[in-house]
Amino acid sequence: MKLAAAASRLRVFSLRELTVHRRRTVASIAVMAVSAMYLVAILGIFGSITGSVNRLADGVAGVAALEVSGVTDAGFPESVLADVAKVPGVANAAPMIRMSAPTATEPVLLFGADDRSRALEGALKDAVGVEVQTPMAAEGVRVGPAVGHAKGETFQLGSGSVTVAEVLEGKQLADLNGGHYVLAPLPLAQKVTGRPGQLDSILLTTSPGASLATVRDEVTKAVNGRAIVAAPSLRAARAGDGVKLMNYMALMGAAVALVVGAFLIYTTMTMAIAQRRPVISMLRAIGGRRATIVRDMLAEAAILGLIGGTLGSLFGIVLGRLAIGRLPPTMTQGLEARIEYWLPSYAIPVAIAATALTSVAASAMAARQVYRVSPIEALAPVGVSAADNVPRWLRIVTGLAAVAVLAASVLVVFSVPGSIAFVAIAALFTAQIALGFALAGPMVQATAAVARLFGSPGSLAAATVERAPRRVWATVMTVLIAVVTTVVITGTNNDMIRSARDIFAPVAAVDVWVSANSPDQYPTGLLPQGLTQNVTEVPGVAKVTEGALGFAVVGGTRVMLDGFAPGSHDALFRALDDQTRSEVLAGRGVVLSQNLGQTLDVRAGDELQLQTPHGPRNAKVLALVPYFSTVIGTVGMSLDQLRAWFDRPGSTTLQVTAAKGTDPARLLANIRQAVPAPNHVYDGRTALAGLEAPLHQSMLIANAVWIIVVFVAAVALLNTLTLSVLERRREIGVLRAMGSSRRYTLAMVLAEAAAIGVVGGVLGLVIGLVDQWLFSLVSGDVMNFEVTFRPSPMALVFTLGALAISLLGSLPPARRAARLNIIEAVSVE
Repeated sequence: MKLAAAASRLRVFSLRELTVHRRRTVASIAVMAVSAMYLVAILGIFGSITGSVNRLADGVAGVAALEVSGVTDAGFPESVLADVAKVPGVANAAPMIRMSAPTATEPVLLFGADDRSRALEGALKDAVGVEVQTPMAAEGVRVGPAVGHAKGETFQLGSGSVTVAEVLEGKQLADLNGGHYVLAPLPLAQKVTGRPGQLDSILLTTSPGASLATVRDEVTKAVNGRAIVAAPSLRAARAGDGVKLMNYMALMGAAVALVVGAFLIYTTMTMAIAQRRPVISMLRAIGGRRATIVRDMLAEAAILGLIGGTLGSLFGIVLGRLAIGRLPPTMTQGLEARIEYWLPSYAIPVAIAATALTSVAASAMAARQVYRVSPIEALAPVGVSAADNVPRWLRIVTGLAAVAVLAASVLVVFSVPGSIAFVAIAALFTAQIALGFALAGPMVQATAAVARLFGSPGSLAAATVERAPRRVWATVMTVLIAVVTTVVITGTNNDMIRSARDIFAPVAAVDVWVSANSPDQYPTGLLPQGLTQNVTEVPGVAKVTEGALGFAVVGGTRVMLDGFAPGSHDALFRALDDQTRSEVLAGRGVVLSQNLGQTLDVRAGDELQLQTPHGPRNAKVLALVPYFSTVIGTVGMSLDQLRAWFDRPGSTTLQVTAAKGTDPARLLANIRQAVPAPNHVYDGRTALAGLEAPLHQSMLIANAVWIIVVFVAAVALLNTLTLSVLERRREIGVLRAMGSSRRYTLAMVLAEAAAIGVVGGVLGLVIGLVDQWLFSLVSGDVMNFEVTFRPSPMALVFTLGALAISLLGSLPPARRAARLNIIEAVSVE
């Protein structure tokens, strides 16, 4: 019975109001939907990457308890296999080649295995160790169903040609890496990848009753630092490092959207209560209880939050699927798995719960006004009712609390780097809104003062502003938040890109780059032997400088190795002083990116132990360098040292310096002719753009946030100004009856809107610049380099844009006011 009564009240009072005020309802749902969309999208992106790697690792590993894997993508000597197989407690040691191998169309995941992999009972158990017969001279391989080659077809794989002996079928084999893989006998895989005597992985099963911890310790001793010993699931843990930047941008965007959404819900519910005061008073007069009315309003807010969360989750799934196909290559480079969309089961419930709770919490703050509405106040005009006045003590307490949170947040930003600083930024934004609530009186007075500057219509607009302080404050704050969000996001993005460009600038000074990878990827692929000499002989080439990069694991962390040669224009090398460069080139130590030093807890002057295929090597840390990378960090060393320690004898980049007087375009074309496909040749500006690409792509998320916030602010502005006209309908009718012209009425509404736009825009500009400065400080921790704050002239443009939006938003209600029928307006009771 109670449930039926509650449903009836919601239908009669709440749903009718939501339907009548559609724009307000849509704005509230939209901002909650945006928050849910970002939460679901980022959880889907992160879940897809880690989930894809995890499913592949589990599918291949089967029942394996341990994995011996290479420190770098060069793997480790095959001699490690015999040492590991002799360890007591090891039941089976299955050697593997598992790497991305080039084909004529696209790289494909190559597995090289023998019959020892059957004991793993993984997805490949029925496909490995079976002798393949091919009618051609080319070696036989089995391919996944999605590779696109039919049985008997010959194709280029790595450095050799292979023939498809069988297309593997079955759900388990089709699900493995989405069916995109090639399975070859171990010797053939080593041959076509040019890695005889090398392995990428050894998967170990343990004997019944053997202690896993004991076996792991003994295997680690047997490996003796030449490879990494860990659980097979460690691959998934490392996979998430590349998307930490995107996670930060998206989660910060979702947090901003939630805060803005909470404020909009609060102001929406405040306006709804003001509009529904006669209904609330009537309900009170006929015996309605305050608690019941408040519960109904909270239920209404929960419904809005649930609808917004559900719609946003659906859009978030679509956005996540689109994002997976457009992830910056550097974020997924080095991962053997093909990334397929996979949404964690908790993502949608978390998003819907977050939006519903935010909506209810914001509404609860506004719904307390119901307790102050008495039956007689249905006759009170707007601004005179007790519900329109906020106790002074509440503003003082809120103001003091806001100042305390602001001070604490600023202190944390300056003194505590890392994730806590991000929480402090979110708290800072919330505290600024709370401070705006405490200073509502001065803000309304300032708005009225600005309105008076517009002459006689402005004086009437000022009187209207002073009579409805709550509505005016909410509108000013909406404009303020839109300006702050726009200034902070665009300003911080510009600061980050400009600072990153300063770091990467040396690469643009190179006339021509040669790499096995495209400019928007890390150049980790080895170039053909002898290519350096071929490029040196091209007419117009003065000098060729070699370089090498490669993924590795240091201290359990996935890093980038960067090999320097004399005269290199590598950005990390150029960030060093002359003395440090000389010491690095002489092999006296290594340099680390600043964030990697923090992760490994080492400082300049400390000794760092590096695992290599030849065992542990100790190196002195010469410097910690601020440097941006989408992976967790970078280790810089001399090129000769990298080649000797990590079994990477070739080069991955060539930096070509043109002879004086050489035409750069002609040189670029000549080198392209000398470099065989599928290697890449490009100029320095293209290389710089490629390094900046991950930043630009990650910032698309943040840019979408401020665009949506501005749109929501425009809708909210239209709603509040329309409400202002509706509240004064009779007053406007009386003015018209007294001889006021339509133009005068139009000017009055425009004066109010202009005053709101000026005050909200100016305050938003000031607060936005302060927040941009603080955001730039915090962003330096995420980007791993110092982000320099610089005010942009665009901030002033955004402030003027807020004024323009205010005026544009006021046009429909202003025209409505000017066209009011005098008799109908005056007759309204």
